[in-house]
Amino acid sequence: MPTEVLKVDPVSPNSAVIEKAASFIRQGKIVAIPTDTVYGLAVDFGNPQAMKRLYELKKRPLNKPFTIAVASEESLESLTRDAGPLAYKLMERFWPGPLTLVLKAASSPADTIGLRLPNSRVALRIIEESGCAVALPSANYSGQNPACDAREVLSALKDSIDLIIDAGKVELGVESTVVDLSTANFKILRQGAVSKAEIEALAKLKKVLFVCTGNSCRSVMAEGLLKKALKDKNRLDVEVLSAGILAYGGQPATQETLRLLAKAGADVYEAHHSRRVTKPMLYSSDLILAMENIHEEHILNMAPAVRSRLYLLKEFAKIPEIDLNIPDPIGQSTAFYEMTFSAIKEAVEKIVELV
Repeated sequence: MPTEVLKVDPVSPNSAVIEKAASFIRQGKIVAIPTDTVYGLAVDFGNPQAMKRLYELKKRPLNKPFTIAVASEESLESLTRDAGPLAYKLMERFWPGPLTLVLKAASSPADTIGLRLPNSRVALRIIEESGCAVALPSANYSGQNPACDAREVLSALKDSIDLIIDAGKVELGVESTVVDLSTANFKILRQGAVSKAEIEALAKLKKVLFVCTGNSCRSVMAEGLLKKALKDKNRLDVEVLSAGILAYGGQPATQETLRLLAKAGADVYEAHHSRRVTKPMLYSSDLILAMENIHEEHILNMAPAVRSRLYLLKEFAKIPEIDLNIPDPIGQSTAFYEMTFSAIKEAVEKIVELV
């Protein structure tokens, strides 16, 4: 049968067209869809017959897996295992976008999986509506140039696929960069729209996260002190941030916190707005420093995988103490605030030597 072609607005795609494409994928058919990079062939990854047909169409060796397109960042957690901070840093920076991450697969210790979140409203809606894992290689025979519009897809594959969703010419016209993060040292398997320099810059960047309760005093003190210490050493390779396990978004730092930071010569945080700690924030951090045991427990309940890089800040005090909690100074005296600040400052001075 001739390949059906349906036009769609790339910004405001027609729901009926989206549903038809998703329905075709669920039925085991092959659908060419636009992404931000090139047109891809969308197939239900969990359908053996559909995948067999895709391999035959692409003339691709069976030992060479296809990338899976996902519709949200949460898929990284459900489909992969042991994804380290670099994977989440790359995801934060380039997803949705032209970057494919190869990671250890959750399904098998010996397998890897390639994931991409395309920056295309049409593609994302079709993937989400399909309700299945979608294999999405480029719409061409292996070894040929990828197609950048529906006409090129039709010319290359003629009537060998079932449906083409025509949203016009793609934005980039260059395939995604593929980065293998399944081993200790990352490897760029294919240079594409994201440059090697951009990948390497993120790989060199360390991220330190301080966590307290409300993100209005202790974690803000620690963030300000570490930023100052790194600035004094002209260190530009460390990102520092703070958050709270029960923070209400947008709350300012306390006046005592601002006063103590200013006295120490740190940047004054009048513009600070509290934020609640999130899973992506935790997963992308190389070092997580909590103020109390309760914060540590909350973090591990949220993201057990970060255990190896989670510490109580006071573990880095010069003189070890039995009680490693740094108590909350909210509602306490100026003297209590100063004592808290001093304990945090002592630990931060040690941290700056380690990062």
